[in-house]
Amino acid sequence: MFENLSDRLERSFKLLKGQGTITEINVAETLKDIRRALLDADVNYKIAKKFTDDVKDKALGQQVLTAVKPGQLMVKIVKDELAELMGGKAAEIELKSKPAVILMAGLQGSGKTTFSGKLANLLKKKQGRHPLLVAGDVYRPAAIDQLKVLGEQIGVPVYTEEGNMDPVKIAKAAIQEAKAKGHDVVIVDTAGRLAVDEQMMNEISAIKAAINPDEILFVVDSMTGQDAVNTAKEFNDRLDFDGVILTKLDGDTRGGAALSIRSVVEKPIKFVGTGEKVDALDIFHPDRMADRILGMGDIVSLVEKAQEQFDEEEAKRLQKKLAKNTFDFNDFLKQINQIKKMGNLKDVVGMIPGMGKAMKNMDIDDDAFKHIEAIIYSMTPMEREDPSIISGSRRKRIADGSGTDVQEVNRLLKQFAETRKMMRMVSQGKNVQRMMSGMQQRGRR
Repeated sequence: MFENLSDRLERSFKLLKGQGTITEINVAETLKDIRRALLDADVNYKIAKKFTDDVKDKALGQQVLTAVKPGQLMVKIVKDELAELMGGKAAEIELKSKPAVILMAGLQGSGKTTFSGKLANLLKKKQGRHPLLVAGDVYRPAAIDQLKVLGEQIGVPVYTEEGNMDPVKIAKAAIQEAKAKGHDVVIVDTAGRLAVDEQMMNEISAIKAAINPDEILFVVDSMTGQDAVNTAKEFNDRLDFDGVILTKLDGDTRGGAALSIRSVVEKPIKFVGTGEKVDALDIFHPDRMADRILGMGDIVSLVEKAQEQFDEEEAKRLQKKLAKNTFDFNDFLKQINQIKKMGNLKDVVGMIPGMGKAMKNMDIDDDAFKHIEAIIYSMTPMEREDPSIISGSRRKRIADGSGTDVQEVNRLLKQFAETRKMMRMVSQGKNVQRMMSGMQQRGRR
């Protein structure tokens, strides 16, 4: 997401290259190009115009320091304005009641049911909550089954009433069930509805009145662009929801919804969905998103994702193995699994400053490690522990077993040997620069 916008903005800033100061004349073309870039990203025209006007007001008259070029100053101003446009700072959900009740709303196919499961998983794992999911979509039988599957997957119970077609009664009964069984959060999934469907809008209004939720979250498919913003406004006029959830932000979307929706409905974006997996859900940080749009990466989120997978005991064990040069393919597999748990690989790499543009045309999917894993799983336990015993005949057997060829097996063994050597140097505090150089060389192959 945002790749085209990032490229356009980068070209816009280059228009100021070589200028000694920012003036109304030399900034005009840059701002015009920025406005075009926002419009191409499906941002509402009025919002795009106000944005560039605000940037212009802040840019003109600013003293450009000798150490700072006008283009760099403009990047800083645009970054701050982008963050402000998207809300300024992260907004948390307010869960004060016992149990706290969260009501989900949105269009058909927006991803409400999937998000309900993701949110329950996040509250359980990161906040130690005991959520109860409620199947309130009585019109789509598959929604109830989907929620059951998600609940089983994350270890969260799902409240259903087979045959009951009254979502208001189901939601009220679910809250009583939560009180009786000690659940501190109730997440009510509802049927998808169209803003023009008066009967369905009356129904969700009735659910809101009956259960008095702590949070009403409106789920928007970011792939729908500006239409999502218009729909959000109609729903907000009716429900006065508390926050927006943007799903499918990992897709091929221009990003107009993410940039526009906060200004239109004046409600914060609270979460973004970044993939299909149950843990592919992130708190929305406007400042970090602004950094990513401008190609600056998002190192803070990257570190947070790494910390979530960090196991202190495992790290100590690994440190000892590295020091003794006994790091083996079993350890390598564990490291691969930790990386995969961090989320979509292309998104993870894109969080590294400067890497977003470099990875733009590279196709990195979640199966990027499958050939490596297949080769390792085709080794015997002894071969994984001691790769030095893998002879020519063993390599042929491993290649046949993994559906690869001997050249791929040879390449992995060579790269593993280099990686182990470099990891040992790092563990001993030696020659970090040499390690980075080696990684870059392997990345070019």
